[in-house]
Amino acid sequence: MAEPRASGGGGRTSATDQKAVRGWLARLARGSRFWIWSAVAAGTVAGVATIIQMILLARIIHLGIIDEVPVAELTPFFLGLILALAVRALGQGFQTQLAARCSEQVRRDARRQIHKHWQATGPVALDQPSAGTLAREWIDHVEALHGYFARFLPQMGLSIIVPLMILALVFWLDWLAGIFLVLSAPLIPVFMALVGMGAEKVNQQHFETISRLSGQFLDKVRGLTTLQLFGQTAGAAELIRQRSDHYRRITMKTLRVAFLSSAVLEFFASVAIAVIAIYIGFGLLGYISYGPSAELTLFSGLLILLLAPEFFQPLRTLSQHYHDRAAAMGAGAEILARLSRPVGSHWSVDLADAAAISDVIELNSVSKVFGTDQQVLKELSLTIRQGDVVALTGPSGGGKSTLLHLLAGFLAPDTGTIQLFGQAPGSFRFGWLGQKGFLVQGTWADNLRLTTPDASDIAIATALRNAGMGPLLDSRKYGIHSAVSEDGHGLSGGQARRLSLARIFLANYDLILLDEPTAGLDSDSEVFVLEALHKLAVAGKTLIFSTHHQALLTLANRILLVSGGEVRDARPEAVAESHLQAPGASGCGRFPDPRHPALRHCPARDFQLVYH
Repeated sequence: MAEPRASGGGGRTSATDQKAVRGWLARLARGSRFWIWSAVAAGTVAGVATIIQMILLARIIHLGIIDEVPVAELTPFFLGLILALAVRALGQGFQTQLAARCSEQVRRDARRQIHKHWQATGPVALDQPSAGTLAREWIDHVEALHGYFARFLPQMGLSIIVPLMILALVFWLDWLAGIFLVLSAPLIPVFMALVGMGAEKVNQQHFETISRLSGQFLDKVRGLTTLQLFGQTAGAAELIRQRSDHYRRITMKTLRVAFLSSAVLEFFASVAIAVIAIYIGFGLLGYISYGPSAELTLFSGLLILLLAPEFFQPLRTLSQHYHDRAAAMGAGAEILARLSRPVGSHWSVDLADAAAISDVIELNSVSKVFGTDQQVLKELSLTIRQGDVVALTGPSGGGKSTLLHLLAGFLAPDTGTIQLFGQAPGSFRFGWLGQKGFLVQGTWADNLRLTTPDASDIAIATALRNAGMGPLLDSRKYGIHSAVSEDGHGLSGGQARRLSLARIFLANYDLILLDEPTAGLDSDSEVFVLEALHKLAVAGKTLIFSTHHQALLTLANRILLVSGGEVRDARPEAVAESHLQAPGASGCGRFPDPRHPALRHCPARDFQLVYH
């Protein structure tokens, strides 16, 4: 299920939240200030060209009708008009291009912030929210910022600069008409703000709803097989239908507010232009003699009429783009909620104080507590030599996975320090294999090149054979280019695990961490994994793995018992005694034939303990 939002309820944000979102958007804009002002400058050039265009058009009409100037003598004015149109088009084109460049940089910065937060959160905590929610934040929420930075922000500057230029010219032509423009201009921003208050809340609900719907839909698709097995597909489909219908209503509400705001603003702009037109018309007819109206000419009156729509146009465009601001505020609130979530302690290494490169892994007084009172590890001090093969065993929930996550840098300890061969966890290159292998849509080669992009086909084939996939590789028509999906379609669970294990052979890591590498595998797959790990151990790699299987325990030259927050060395005989199992169970004891290939690595003393 998609996680609920941390702040607010029902899609409503407090004034403090809105202020925080505005501050975050302002910080993003600060890094792209050059592109924003360049877009404003290009728009200003287009605005100046528009004013010149209207002046030339009014002049041509006045000379042609009132002064009856021949068309041939008006050629320079027509050429100037064409030039003004070309400059206006170029200015608008450059404005769009520069604004898009600004938006591109801002979205890159936003994704960089999200990526850094994901890194700081770590794969363990990041696995809690739905992948659908994270994908929506990464893709759609960030894309929703485009309109704000590409259209709204540049238009804010243009809605001040261009109207002021037009207003100055109108005041010079007729100060009474200029007063009408001044009095009517504030109506648009006022109503834009009033409508925008509701638009921000609606957009907040829109983004929250689609985030949850995405997470729920992805969860249902991933668990489709389970739902079918338990006959719950009808209930799941009904839930998705209800959520989709709720999203439909929110979307229609958002569109209704957007259309309503546009209609209101267009109405007031049209009324203001109509008032100016009435004044100019009655002034030219001589019905108004107050102020400068007696001095109106066809040129000045027509120019004022032509400039009046252009005076309101930047404000109308700003109102049209105001929903981009509302969308950015809604998306920004969701993104900021993610960025504001607390993360674990950051690993940091002062190079001046870091220990020299050594051949040991050291943990000094390491403690880790989950929640308020669940202490998993207590004052753990441990030293592991390079080349050791260490098995972590003990009861479930004892802290084996937590210890591996600490070594990998996925979690940071509450107290104490950890050094991996003189380096901090997270900064040291290592191999990892969890209980579920990670695959991407593509081929076997694509999956292995995730860690080694420049690996040759021969190296990939060798790594697959080392992982026990040689017979399967030979049986496939396309070899290393055989297709595989992210859920392992085309491979069994054991084969998918070995495909992930082959990455470790290919990347040639010095340190390899494995969390229950044989969990959930059949006996044949266990044999292959055991053979592969033995090859890594013989190659002098440092292996640290958690397991309950006796066959894996016999690979280790050191066994650590993790239980009750403590980690202590255990005698192999004692561990073997604690893992005595009936024939058919997992471990060395599952193989009835002592000559089974998987038992070639079991020391004789352990074998005798299992089969006494």
